[in-house]
Amino acid sequence: MSELPDATRRRLLSAAAGAGAAALAGCANVEVGDGGTETTATPKYDVAVSHDETAWAKYDPDWAGPTDPPVPADVTVEVLVENLEIPWDLAFAPDGDLFITERTGNVLRFDAGEVTEVTAPDGVLDAEAMEPGTDERSWFIAGGEGGMLGIAVHPAYPDAPYIYTYYTTQPDGEPKTNRIARFDVSADDPAATEEVLVDGIPGDAIHNGGRIAFGPANYLWATVGDAGEKELAQDPSALPGSVLRLTPDGEPHPDNPETGDPRVFTYGHRNPQGITWLPDARPVITEHGPDGRGETNLLRAGANYGWPEVRTAEAYAGDDEYAHPLTNSGEESWGICGCVFYTGEAVPQWSNRLVIGTLIGQHVNLVTLNREGEAPPRDEGAQVFDEPWYDDALAATSHRTLQDVLGRVRHVEQGPDGDLYAITSNRDGRPKSESPFPRDRDDVLVRLTLAE
Repeated sequence: MSELPDATRRRLLSAAAGAGAAALAGCANVEVGDGGTETTATPKYDVAVSHDETAWAKYDPDWAGPTDPPVPADVTVEVLVENLEIPWDLAFAPDGDLFITERTGNVLRFDAGEVTEVTAPDGVLDAEAMEPGTDERSWFIAGGEGGMLGIAVHPAYPDAPYIYTYYTTQPDGEPKTNRIARFDVSADDPAATEEVLVDGIPGDAIHNGGRIAFGPANYLWATVGDAGEKELAQDPSALPGSVLRLTPDGEPHPDNPETGDPRVFTYGHRNPQGITWLPDARPVITEHGPDGRGETNLLRAGANYGWPEVRTAEAYAGDDEYAHPLTNSGEESWGICGCVFYTGEAVPQWSNRLVIGTLIGQHVNLVTLNREGEAPPRDEGAQVFDEPWYDDALAATSHRTLQDVLGRVRHVEQGPDGDLYAITSNRDGRPKSESPFPRDRDDVLVRLTLAE
């Protein structure tokens, strides 16, 4: 693998994004489920979006998993932005704008090689970033695992110029909570346009979940951690340990399961931090496990994914009550995190596979999923998940790449150009003690392409 090239240091050029003042849309807060509030928003922008998943540009119900191994692939790592402060998520708008969150509370836009600050809303819990190049290791920095986390862009952007964020807040010393909010980025002051769509999601120093994304049918999905209260993950009426499916205005999806809180799609999760979709529109998540045991799960509406009742091979082997994983890392800790089902051709060997960032593992994981009748890529570098207790809907095979090249990889995303982009999380105090990370340029946004 190539060494990381030099890059121009991050520049913050403007505190405003776009022009035109915007007034707050009308909102009505309604108490739902475990005491949190749901906001019924009155959209300022009357822009219709399709909720037909078959109209999704990537929709392919007859997709096939690759049968060749994904490695070796000579990948070039191009640093686009450096000295970011614990970036957590990135999301592309339909017009190509790239939005990035930093756990310290900022939302940034990257466009034409420049970085601008879009907004830094009041109330976001500030997660302290370690200095670039430091040797200090501090597992629990200020803010714990909270702060400004996930980001998503309205599917009709820029006609509906909304970004959505998932962030941790702790006003006046109260308990930490998480919320999902949206902002009008065409306003002079986007922070003043904030609409809180989901509030009161229990938070903690650990297990806040936090990934949000619009799925194939243009509904908003969110992954919620158990906030250290693992017993709540088994309650579909509570939000901790769940995956939510919402309308763009924050209301429950009309076809969500009728098993508890109307926003909950699945439950029994520990700390899910990645969500993506297969070409047939089925959702897949990645989630952190205890003592290793990070998982990849294929989601089914209303299903219970077992935390904290099952997580080991022994427990799954004798169980028929809970949904089983596609992959489980066993006793090895990967810190499995943000992911994308990659369909581009910038790195053709990786196409039609899950590309997953890992934190503790400090590598990128490539998971090939094969249907019945396909020959999985079972070379000597493969880790195979074929024991009877795994979810048999798809055969999963894992390969590692970019080991210790980027350090802690928080998220990987596909851009409109078909390229792969990744962000690191090396300034959160948690790189391995023997690791060279964080380097002086950390944290970084990079583009991954096939070397010429």
